Amino acid sequence: MRPADAADTSTMGRLQDRAGTPPLPLRASDAEREQVVGQLRERFAEGRLTQDSFVHRIDAALRARERPELDELLADMPARRRLAGFLPDLLAGVAARWQAAARRAAARRATARRPDTRWQPAQWPALLLPAGREILFTIGRDTDCDLVLADLTVSRRHARLERDGAGWLLADLGSTNGTRLNGWRVSSPVPVRPGDQVSFGTASFVLAGGR
Repeated sequence: MRPADAADTSTMGRLQDRAGTPPLPLRASDAEREQVVGQLRERFAEGRLTQDSFVHRIDAALRARERPELDELLADMPARRRLAGFLPDLLAGVAARWQAAARRAAARRATARRPDTRWQPAQWPALLLPAGREILFTIGRDTDCDLVLADLTVSRRHARLERDGAGWLLADLGSTNGTRLNGWRVSSPVPVRPGDQVSFGTASFVLAGGR
C-alpha cells in the first residue's frame, strides 16, 4: 500500500469513529430550568403532583446540568389539562362575581337616592295643640315640661306654645339645636295651626287639633 493510500485509510477511520460516537448531551440553560420549574408549579396547582413529589422535582430541576435530566422530570406527567373548557368556566365565575358586586353597588346607590320616609310629614307623629283654657304649653327634656321629649337633641326647656286669642304662638326658649316651623328656624314667636310641621332638634311632629 502506498503511503498516500495508508493516510487516506487512516483519515476515513477517524471520521467513521467520530460518526459512530453518540453526541454529547446538551447543557441545560437557566431559562430551561425556570421553564420546567414553572410547569411543575402549574401541575402542582392542578393537583397532579403531591407535595413531596413537587419538592423533590423542583430540587432536581434546580440541580440539573443537562437537558435530558430536565426532560425526565416531566416525562411521566399526565397530559396537561386542556384550557379550552377550563378558561371559560374560570372567566364565567369571575364575571358572575363582578355582576353580583355591580348589582349590590347599584342597589346601594338606589337606596341612597331614595327619600327617607321616616322624615316625611306623613310619617311624623301628631302633636295635639292644647285644648281648653290652657295658656302656656312647654316642650323639652325636663320632667316639668308639659310635653317631655327623651331626645338628646332636645334642650331641657326647648320651646313653648302660647295661646294668642283663638290661636297659638310657637316660641323657641334658647334651645341648642333650634325649633323649626315648616322647615324654617323659629327666632321669634310665630303663629301655628293644625297641619303645620314643627321640629324640636330632630324630634318632628305635625300639629293637630286644638281650639
